[in-house]
Amino acid sequence: MPRASATDPRFAEIESHRPYLVRYALAQLRDGELAEEAVQEALVAALESIDGFDKRSTLRTWLTSILRFKVIDLQRRLVADRARTQYDEATVGAEHEAWLDEMFDDTGHWRSPPQAWNDPEAALEQSRFWEVFERCLGRLSSTGGRVFFKREVLGEETDVICRDEGITQSNCWVMLHRARIALRMCLEQSWFGTEAPRGR
Repeated sequence: MPRASATDPRFAEIESHRPYLVRYALAQLRDGELAEEAVQEALVAALESIDGFDKRSTLRTWLTSILRFKVIDLQRRLVADRARTQYDEATVGAEHEAWLDEMFDDTGHWRSPPQAWNDPEAALEQSRFWEVFERCLGRLSSTGGRVFFKREVLGEETDVICRDEGITQSNCWVMLHRARIALRMCLEQSWFGTEAPRGR
């Protein structure tokens, strides 16, 4: 479908409504980053379907109606994502204990010991290691990977992460613990193992 280009006068006209649309989205979402995301998606959709604008309403009204649906879609995604991470304390405790039983025996030792890592410090210097690390990080659940990245890479405080993600301290601890184990196993298989890739 034809869409407005940067040289099309309609492009500038649409962009001129961005400040209003951001304010509208911010009032609905109460999060600047999410508001910008919703507006960007709405503007892209508007540019792709600009030829369908029949001018029976004002351009701002038309853009706002598109944004309204984008906001609703984003809110639904957020609710669904958070619902997957909302565990009551008893469930988290039970799941955590069962998971630990699978990994460790009664004496606290690994049931299947991790492989010995050969010179991990040298591996950190290799750019391909980070490529493998990113792939391993991508295998984590969306929330687990995001929590791990915020805590271990960005260094955010746990209480800030819990507030932003809508999870409890217990949820966060379990996610981080599982993420560390999953990343270690993935790196052992994909990098530090006998068949791990080497070189830059």
